[in-house]
Amino acid sequence: MNEIRNLLIGIDFGKVNTQVCYYDRKAEEPRSLSLKAGESIYEIPTGLSEGGRDLYSLSGLSESEPGEKEPWESTAQFLKSVLRYLGMNDIVHSTSALAVTAEELTPERVSNLKKACVSLGFSEDNVILLDYEESFYYHVMTQRKELPSRSTAWYRFAGETCVFRKMTINSKLKPIRVKIEDPVMETLPEDPEKRDEAFSIFIQKTLGQEMFSSIQITGEGFDTTWAVRSTRILCFGKRRVYYGNNLYARGACAAAKEKTEDHSLRNFLFHSRSLVRNEIGMNMRVMGAAAYYTMIRSGSNWYECACTCEIILNGTEELVFEVTMENEAEVKRIAMKLPGLPARPPKTTRLLLDLRYVSREKCRISVTDLGFGEMFPSCGKTWTEMVEWKRESAQTAGQGGDLPG
Repeated sequence: MNEIRNLLIGIDFGKVNTQVCYYDRKAEEPRSLSLKAGESIYEIPTGLSEGGRDLYSLSGLSESEPGEKEPWESTAQFLKSVLRYLGMNDIVHSTSALAVTAEELTPERVSNLKKACVSLGFSEDNVILLDYEESFYYHVMTQRKELPSRSTAWYRFAGETCVFRKMTINSKLKPIRVKIEDPVMETLPEDPEKRDEAFSIFIQKTLGQEMFSSIQITGEGFDTTWAVRSTRILCFGKRRVYYGNNLYARGACAAAKEKTEDHSLRNFLFHSRSLVRNEIGMNMRVMGAAAYYTMIRSGSNWYECACTCEIILNGTEELVFEVTMENEAEVKRIAMKLPGLPARPPKTTRLLLDLRYVSREKCRISVTDLGFGEMFPSCGKTWTEMVEWKRESAQTAGQGGDLPG
């Protein structure tokens, strides 16, 4: 490894094995980290916690069994052991971004991974979380100098099962939409010859006559020793076919580079399962002038959507959010009342407002009364609501507040 600072790390936190990639700045590409110098050993068993529980499953729990470490603590201990393989004394201060990918990012897993990374000393701003679909997106979109102009085929093996997905690009829309279509699944026989025949038929069924920018194969279960006829079909017409089990770690590492340095995909919007598709803001006065203040932007993953700010109320006892639904021109105005807020003269109530998505559908809003100096001390109240920005929940309400300053 040739970096000593500004390290970009990608970790595939898998159910069975974990892999690490770092960005090789000389080669200008993600590089899989071998666990032993001179050998191609890349997989670290994800293993069990001290309590004997499956670490990956444990990371998806909100709490542990009595007497055991919290899920985030066990996750942190494992990630710390994984990062040691990089062989650096101060990994935290040498790292610009740490990207961790997992097959599924539930609210509990997101919370545990964030807490684990922060407990190791990483800033939350330098930690990037992705699921396997998004890792696939970044791997494909950054794999070559030229961006793919056609669809990308993805075959994912897991034992006797093969799942096909297709990543499509719609360049007619701005930003350009990229989407991974629903899976098509096939169970393959164990017998090598029958397996080859079944997979060949599955390839012809899923690829059809369409031209693809590339074909990506991942997972345990594919082997060129049995895939004789099917390999010829895959490579027909000089198609570019790639096979490997480090795709997710490489994709996470590529995401770290893209999100923190390159920003070459800013004209693309990946429609992942985690995408928030509403914009949330508020009309207020900023520096004395009327303005619209955006709090949550659409097109971001829910676990990246958060906003904290202070506002000063001006003759109202409620907050009014403007929500723009995806593919709708109409703006919905939604009110949040603050019962028990002390009666004060206009512009003497200062509030701390925190919006934070806890899943793709749900946003938690917390409002804390900060008072206004010694003249109007805080009442100590915090109002919290869990909101789903659905069309039927919209309602007309009054005015918003002011940003301090």
